[in-house]
Amino acid sequence: MSDFDPGIEQITVSVEGAVALVTINRPEKLNSVTPEMSHALEAFAAWANEADEVRAIVLTGAGERAFCAGSDIRTLDNYATPWEFRNRRDYCDALRELRKPVIAAVNGYALGGGLETALTCDIRIASTTATFAAPEIKLGWIGGGGMTALLANSIGASNTALMTMTGDAIDAQRALAWGLVSEVHEPKDLLPRARELAGIIASRPPIAAETAKANLTAAYNLPLAQAVAYERELQGITFATDDATEGRAAFAEKRPGVFRRR
Repeated sequence: MSDFDPGIEQITVSVEGAVALVTINRPEKLNSVTPEMSHALEAFAAWANEADEVRAIVLTGAGERAFCAGSDIRTLDNYATPWEFRNRRDYCDALRELRKPVIAAVNGYALGGGLETALTCDIRIASTTATFAAPEIKLGWIGGGGMTALLANSIGASNTALMTMTGDAIDAQRALAWGLVSEVHEPKDLLPRARELAGIIASRPPIAAETAKANLTAAYNLPLAQAVAYERELQGITFATDDATEGRAAFAEKRPGVFRRR
């Protein structure tokens, strides 16, 4: 497998073992995202989905101040019409298409589209310095990358209304209490912990891990009876894989499994 080259310095990708680390690398602008950066994230998602050796992904921001401050507002006036803006390809859309499990290591500001980016990830952990906000309302619009639906699934309707209707920020401890993030760590421990979690997930049978992600998405979108039935079908599919056979054999023989994504 060849490493992925984003083609721009504002997005960096490194692969260690079965874990890809993606860094939004524009710290001087709080890691705000330009259209070119969005295209690079799209290309990464397409590459990662086909890279069998990549089994988990960590997404973070460069520097100490920000995870991602959303879209670079200065680029938004470049769209000729509101309709063109509405139909743009968004980086959150690309990240949602990742089949591999994704961990967000939120190391500072997660604002607007940056909060949506974190919400798009499967697991979110934060540093003690992290700050979360949906500030679009202060500028005259609302989030458009899944902000309200994803927040409501994470923190409930009232807390979502508080964030989206005031635009005010919450700190890491409130985010933890509300269920927006799973863990909070000191800044120096954040990325090591994210890598550790990604390594654990990458060690699991990859078809099962990707199926667990797909099943979680279905659980949010289907009525209960259909979600349970869908899960049963997915269980049957994963049970029939070579990796599941290897998992049962490894359990019986009291040894680590060797999983080949088959």
